[in-house]
Amino acid sequence: MSNPDIPRVDAREKVCGATRYAADHVAPGLAHAMLAVATIGRGRIVSIDTDAARAVRGVRLILTHRDTAGLQSPGFVMGGGYGFQSLQPLLGAAIAYRGQPIALVVADTLEAAREGAALVRATYEEDAISVTLDAPGAEIIAQAASPLPQPAFADRVVGDAEGALSAAATRVEATFQGPPQHHNPMELLATVAEWSGEMLTVREPTQSAEAVRHGLARVLGLPPDRIRVLSPTVGGGFGQKAAMQGHTALVALAARALGRPVKLVLPRAQIFNNASFRPASRHTVRLGADASGTLVAAVHEVDHQTSRHDLFPLIYADLSARLYGIPNFRGHERLVRNDIQTPGFQRAPFEHIAACAFETAVDELAYALGRDPVALRIANDAAVDPLTGRPFSSRHLVACLERGAERFGWARRTQEPGSMRLPDGTFVGWGVAIGAYKASTAPAVALLRVTDAGEIFVSVGGHEMGQGIRTAIAATVAAELGVPAGAVNVLVGNTGVVPQHLTAGSWGAATALPAVRQAALNMVQELERLAGDGPAGRAFPQILRDARRSHVDVEARHRAPGQPEAIFDRVAQGLPSAVGPAYPEFISMSYCAQFVEVHIEPRTRRIRVPRVVSVVDCGRVISPRTARSQVIGGVVWGISAALREVSEVDPRYGGFLNADLAEYVIAVNADIGSIEAELIDEPDPVLNSLGVKGLGEVVLVGVAPAIVNAIHHATGRRVRHLPVRIEDVL
Repeated sequence: MSNPDIPRVDAREKVCGATRYAADHVAPGLAHAMLAVATIGRGRIVSIDTDAARAVRGVRLILTHRDTAGLQSPGFVMGGGYGFQSLQPLLGAAIAYRGQPIALVVADTLEAAREGAALVRATYEEDAISVTLDAPGAEIIAQAASPLPQPAFADRVVGDAEGALSAAATRVEATFQGPPQHHNPMELLATVAEWSGEMLTVREPTQSAEAVRHGLARVLGLPPDRIRVLSPTVGGGFGQKAAMQGHTALVALAARALGRPVKLVLPRAQIFNNASFRPASRHTVRLGADASGTLVAAVHEVDHQTSRHDLFPLIYADLSARLYGIPNFRGHERLVRNDIQTPGFQRAPFEHIAACAFETAVDELAYALGRDPVALRIANDAAVDPLTGRPFSSRHLVACLERGAERFGWARRTQEPGSMRLPDGTFVGWGVAIGAYKASTAPAVALLRVTDAGEIFVSVGGHEMGQGIRTAIAATVAAELGVPAGAVNVLVGNTGVVPQHLTAGSWGAATALPAVRQAALNMVQELERLAGDGPAGRAFPQILRDARRSHVDVEARHRAPGQPEAIFDRVAQGLPSAVGPAYPEFISMSYCAQFVEVHIEPRTRRIRVPRVVSVVDCGRVISPRTARSQVIGGVVWGISAALREVSEVDPRYGGFLNADLAEYVIAVNADIGSIEAELIDEPDPVLNSLGVKGLGEVVLVGVAPAIVNAIHHATGRRVRHLPVRIEDVL
């Protein structure tokens, strides 16, 4: 069973405005920075004029590529480095994409820094650009033949997909377009850098404080032990803050040159054009079924964008191969090099759009077979992992479908498209889709201290991005020590205590909580030892006072099944060390079933989503309140991604045109109806001692295709792209 539904331990501070974020830090003598960026899509700087900027009152420093001798690239995070891309701005005159920084202006005030940055002028030698999948000049690379590590990024092949397809009684083929999209967390990217002698302290919203520390060390040529990174609370990350940003080292360099703290907060338009994003992708799915409706073959072929300077690898087929028990499967993926910044991970980075392509094709197959879409999915569930033949650590996907169908009232659905209407003529559509996401785990070190004053402190590798990891950690300690969760002080995102592994990919809870639980168990043993034969029933402060101890510290380490002890050395270097879904003896994933109702107004064809039922298998639920919040947030994002979000590309000049929250349309309160969240809450028996699996990513998977399928049910129209707009159903 799940833990008690305790409130968020940091809720009061948040709603009262007491929570401090990176850019809230104000140090004496603080200077402000702003970037000047390239206005061409590709080429090189011929000259750069900073005279007008230097003349602005209060401007103290301007850095260009002429002022960065000795700096190095941080390396690409997917290639053994630390940056979201390998390109470190201001290292040379080459321009790889529109929006690339060409200067950093530092001034006494933010206003002066902004004015100075706007006055930096550059002349360029321009090259032709290619910024879309099919644009001239795009370079196509088969991922299986690329320098990327194989077999991790090889084609996913099992059986004979082509042969089985040709013999299948029923076949469908569909091509689905996924648009570029941006994360847009509320908290902007920011850095505050401050030197104290030879020590550098950086405050930055990040999902990987250790990567920022080691990335800075590499770029600046410093020992990592001279750098401390603090990121106690992040105002949303979703993958955008999963690696070191290009501006971070420049802010640190400026702070050292000026001998005073420097703060940079990137405007949202610069984030659109100089940070990671979800790349455009194109998916062709072919499915084959026998006369009984059993899926016998599937092919999933994908093209997706990467930059000229990095290969951002694709693993879309890793999801689609594992959704069903399909014995013959081939996944083939190609990278398309464009003149863009390197794309990156955005919530359910591959799985969201892979499920859109695959699950809309499965819905089409259900209609071709004359089968109910839920019944077809249940009939084709996998007993073992189709790719490896290994058992699943746990898989309650059928339970998700059955509970969701009952709660949604699926039995009242009529199959024929356009057959369900409201009295006013509104078209009603009911759609379903399933989702999955790897249940990964990374190594973690947890330190736990109790004091004779009754204080409890726990520090562990992890980052609080609003997902509620502090609450889950506090609940875990509280359950073992028998104290209120609110009495537990949680320290995360601080490289000065324990190594801070990247928090992403839904491995935060499965990484931190087993280590925290073991530390709590170790503490119970230590307190029992100290208590000895003394009076029973004493609280731990009295035990410590009787033992004349001001405090007790314990440590615990946890690593994933199959990982060696040496993995902690990699964590200490700030390098990603997560594994899963594949473990030596099993495959572990989280699952969901999404049921959606859409209404389409008969005259304007406005699309609404009045009702969603989302049922999720994420293992044991430690913090029910924050877990339900994650489900609701994922569904809201899925509605937004399906009906609103697209980053509009300028094919002439490069960059993104709708680079603000006025033009990048997202779902608002009026777009959201009822969202019912149900958690299966069955502990995974083998993944870890607590039985927890990931939740934050899987809740987005399947929402968009369920909406697309519901739109087909309402109108008979098959839409093969996101977002779906009114003109698609006119």
